[in-house]
Amino acid sequence: MTTAIDTTAFNRGTDPILQFFTVDQARGIVEYRGDAGLQRRIEQLAERANEGELTAEEQAEYEGYVRANKFVAILQAKARKLLSMNSDFQLELRATLLEP
Repeated sequence: MTTAIDTTAFNRGTDPILQFFTVDQARGIVEYRGDAGLQRRIEQLAERANEGELTAEEQAEYEGYVRANKFVAILQAKARKLLSMNSDFQLELRATLLEP
């Protein structure tokens, strides 16, 4: 059973993390994908999970990957937000500089 969270509270608690990322770091996080070996392993476990054939050890490994994926997805969303804010700021700055 998953518990619903207050996204406003979640964002308020996690958005301050953005101050620690540079634009280049944020781009790197957004572009991150696990290596081919990792992706293959997750696909293997997912297939076995769908067939109901995971051992207890494989189930624990798979759940670890699922949690890691959620964590990376949150980081990527935060990085995209930073890039969007940076892009908006740059557009505003350009407009201000180009005003007569």
